[in-house]
Amino acid sequence: MITVAVDCMGGDVGPAATMPACEAFLSRHPQARLILVGLPGLAQTYPALAQHERCTWVQASEVVSMDDPVETALRKKKDSSMRVAITQVKDGLADVAVSAGNTGALMAIARYVLKTLDGIDRPAIASQLPNAKGGGTTVLDLGANVDCTAEHLLQFAVMGSALVVAISGKPAPSVGLLNIGEEVIKGNETIKKAGILLRNAAKSGDLNFYGNVEGNDIFAGTVDIVVCDGFVGNVALKTSEGLAGMISGFMKQEFSRNIFTKMGALAAYPVLSAFKKRVDHRRYNGAALLGLRGLVFKSHGSADAFAFETALGRAYDAAHNQLLSNVRERIAHAEPLIAAAMAEASAPATA
Repeated sequence: MITVAVDCMGGDVGPAATMPACEAFLSRHPQARLILVGLPGLAQTYPALAQHERCTWVQASEVVSMDDPVETALRKKKDSSMRVAITQVKDGLADVAVSAGNTGALMAIARYVLKTLDGIDRPAIASQLPNAKGGGTTVLDLGANVDCTAEHLLQFAVMGSALVVAISGKPAPSVGLLNIGEEVIKGNETIKKAGILLRNAAKSGDLNFYGNVEGNDIFAGTVDIVVCDGFVGNVALKTSEGLAGMISGFMKQEFSRNIFTKMGALAAYPVLSAFKKRVDHRRYNGAALLGLRGLVFKSHGSADAFAFETALGRAYDAAHNQLLSNVRERIAHAEPLIAAAMAEASAPATA
């Protein structure tokens, strides 16, 4: 049995999305248990979950809002549903925690409560973006670290590989370094140095490094994993999310015009509908916070019940497939390479 701790209050709509998602998740995962964390009285509002044999309820007295500063969430709201859910993982009561709450607060609280793994300097956010092959390309970092060193990008690549191995079972997922061109000489100094580190990691057997990739390769599915800093990754994520919305808006617009555009839209509807479904970011919801001493997954704040259930499923799969052990093993294997790179980066420059 896999136990998932759920922050029921997080996100733009809170329990209105999380509770129906939990009901659907339990019906589809007979080997799962849920620890539902929420304000007092929440259980009475959802009697089906309150009486469910695979549900345990834990009360919290506070909620981290979507616009709470990180300092407020971390220092002043110590009994928030977000923190209590993560504490269930720390205490060994849950295998993984899931929240749709404030991303900055979630990362700060998770890092404070769970701490980072040995050999990891900064945790990263990793999730899938839809690609043309009908699957998803795992991208990290998606916003936790705006400014990254080459050594951080190496750590992200190792952790991202462990994530894909655990979730998909692919033994040697390919890793691409996001750049402005495929050539080795392209990019700024950080990217060039990261390329050297990743090539060395490939030689030592720590990674299956493909080389430099460009932005279009994310959606083409050229590689299994794309590594970048959090600023670029978050832009790519928001671009992907906007694509489905654009298609939906186009379909509505064409159906509202004259009879000729309606006929044309009707003829194209099956193709557009299939494409919209393929790029629907709700099907890829659920980002892993990698590099911590416990599993935490982040759902999109605007997630509806369908999307939040997807995040619960991803968290369940990660725990079931022992993602944390995979990350630990890969980091331990790559430790000499990572340590050498960090030592070189921190060494004083010589004249």
